[in-house]
Amino acid sequence: MDPKMLESLRLSMQNRPEYVELDGIPLPKSTCDIWDRILSFQARPDDLLICTYPKAGTTWVHEIVDMIQQNGDVDKCKRAPTYVRNPFIEIAPPKPLPSGVEEAEAMPSPRTLKSHFPVQLIPSSFWEQNCKVIYVARNAKDVMVSYYYFQKMNKGLKEPGTWSEYFDAFQSGKVAWGSWYDHVKGWWERKDRQQILYLFYEDIKEDPRREIKKMAQFIKKDLAEEVLEKIVQQTSFQAMKVNPMANYSTLPSFIFDQSVSPFMRKGSVGDWKNHFTVAQNERFDEDYEQKMSGTSIRFRFEL
Repeated sequence: MDPKMLESLRLSMQNRPEYVELDGIPLPKSTCDIWDRILSFQARPDDLLICTYPKAGTTWVHEIVDMIQQNGDVDKCKRAPTYVRNPFIEIAPPKPLPSGVEEAEAMPSPRTLKSHFPVQLIPSSFWEQNCKVIYVARNAKDVMVSYYYFQKMNKGLKEPGTWSEYFDAFQSGKVAWGSWYDHVKGWWERKDRQQILYLFYEDIKEDPRREIKKMAQFIKKDLAEEVLEKIVQQTSFQAMKVNPMANYSTLPSFIFDQSVSPFMRKGSVGDWKNHFTVAQNERFDEDYEQKMSGTSIRFRFEL
């Protein structure tokens, strides 16, 4: 990046953004400022959209899918950082950097795109073009912990405050991209009406080989056993943590300050036990039972 552009970007990132509610969903103001452009985004029939609530395994699944598409060719998967390979359609960095929509529009087909939108905010062209979507859901307790640390280091999001304050904000849906509960339920209810593969983070962690095969079958890609094994190894947490094309270390520290918390922090199931107090856990469980009543989704909070 040009030094003048880099300095301009650094200055623009000095103040954390405010959130604006769009249809009741808190989003960074910059996203709302280009909402008309996002809404009119033209999907293509061969687009693949990977959608998650934040910190539910987005980068992990993007890396897996890219490895599948490249037939396990590690060098091809290191052609660019993940945020370049997979445009984030609702991101709107300060000018002169392009928005996610602009990056996606400039990309040749077939495209693999990223979004954290709840199902009701997805541009309608994705449904009109009958695009395939991989949705990944992760248990709310681990998401909350991961999102808390991510907000601490990500200058593009509001300061999370104390853990106790963040717990309250998360439970009430007052975080960017809104309520985890509404997000996972909304996509679950939509999955049988569109080409949506609904996956669980805990399942991928438990048996990556099985879940990678599901993804490959969904995008109609046959994998030889040795290629499958290579993908399992190359997309392990340990491998991705040291891969600069996957760990976001190519972003300057005034955007992602990884001295505060690494982007690839733990990647585990059950880390919430190190953060939730007994009282918070009891309160969460009571709230969870109420908010998740009436849905058939079942999450695992430990393996």
